Amino acid sequence: MKATFDGTVVRLGKEGRILYEQSGYGRLEHDGVKLSPQEALYLLHRQKIEVSGYTFNTLLSEFAGQSNFLRSFLVYRDLRERGYVVQNGPHDFRVFRRGEKPGTGESLYLVRVLSERDPIWFEKFIEEVVASRNMRKQYVLAVVDDEEELTYYEIKLQKLAEPCDYTPDISPVEAILIGKSAMVMAPAHSDLELAGFGKRLDEDRLMLAPVELLYLMRKGIIALKKGQNPINKDEYFSLACETDKELSGKDKVYTELRAHNFSPRTGYKFGHHFRVYCGKNIHSDMLVHAVEKEAPLQMSVISRSVRMAHSVKKKMLFGAVHTNGIQFVEFARIKL
Repeated sequence: MKATFDGTVVRLGKEGRILYEQSGYGRLEHDGVKLSPQEALYLLHRQKIEVSGYTFNTLLSEFAGQSNFLRSFLVYRDLRERGYVVQNGPHDFRVFRRGEKPGTGESLYLVRVLSERDPIWFEKFIEEVVASRNMRKQYVLAVVDDEEELTYYEIKLQKLAEPCDYTPDISPVEAILIGKSAMVMAPAHSDLELAGFGKRLDEDRLMLAPVELLYLMRKGIIALKKGQNPINKDEYFSLACETDKELSGKDKVYTELRAHNFSPRTGYKFGHHFRVYCGKNIHSDMLVHAVEKEAPLQMSVISRSVRMAHSVKKKMLFGAVHTNGIQFVEFARIKL
């Protein structure tokens, strides 16, 4: 099938309607079909069309000046070869259910194409996921690595479950500041320990981490002292921030998790802020990392996080902190 290229757009004549009607290629015009650069190059590669004066190599060179063209072509080709009809969409691509195409079916996925080196701006991605959800579509990231391999991720905005268990009342106690942590005199099976707070130093003493301490001070459960001098929560927060620049975000995410009766503990050995338990489960259910909504996080970092969470059979959530609260964002690898 013959096609022409005017330096900007590849077009087919009226016979191109066959490709449109049978396989969903292109956009209908009054005198033929207009192809996107990815469609034109793919059809040329599959020897479905001929573009006058161009080979695959020379046409690829023409399009290569477009921003991120090669990676978008690789994703387009992969989706097509998986049996999907693909069109340009509100993000990068709209992907139709297998066996469906424009005019006779609905798109299933909205796909955003990224490089492994691209940053994730959570504010932007949350907006895109919300828009996709409002259109009843599944939002998917297609990430192209440095060796041109593809990985697909589904992104969901997670609403935390209702409180998963009853948290016992905790009697107020005094704590002694030890470095940036605090020590409480608490026998085994104390209220604090049963509620999932602290790490036992010995049979009489419990050590509280900074996020635990801040939470319990706000609840009026812990009265903190340095020697004989009381320290209020604002003074302690300033002190703890001196050695932990991420404390503000971690504190907000910890507080939100506690509001749902989850028990967050340090996730350091997994490379994240928290491992999170529900009720009396002996294994944690989630890994959670606090991020500022306006701050970028490299896609390569997210990839490592998701792989780690998958290897230990946990969900990977990022708690995006902003002025209106916490939005939990789940990244999960998927096979389309």
